[in-house]
Amino acid sequence: MYQTAKEIFEEKITNKLKKEPAKAKAIGALVVFHITGNNTSDWVLDCSKEPAEVKMGSQEGAKVEVTMTEEDFVKLANGSLNPQMAFLGGKLKVKGDMGLAIKLGQILT
Repeated sequence: MYQTAKEIFEEKITNKLKKEPAKAKAIGALVVFHITGNNTSDWVLDCSKEPAEVKMGSQEGAKVEVTMTEEDFVKLANGSLNPQMAFLGGKLKVKGDMGLAIKLGQILT
């Protein structure tokens, strides 16, 4: 079980991208995550590169921007929060290409 957004980005997502590069290639775009709450941070998931990169910070040109509290992000990544219900309930905010946002589920969950 992951406890922080940092662990999820640096361990879970990074490992998944290494093991399953086709999932990053399917997204093929720059995605920025805005994590709010006690440990506010921004993260870049650059699936336009091979291999895909994950790094802390923000970057211009994102096709999708996702905003969530760290608490909800951790629940989502650990499988205890359904992405569709989070979106419909306002816990998951998406700006940009909704089709790409849906594909992110393959990497996050």
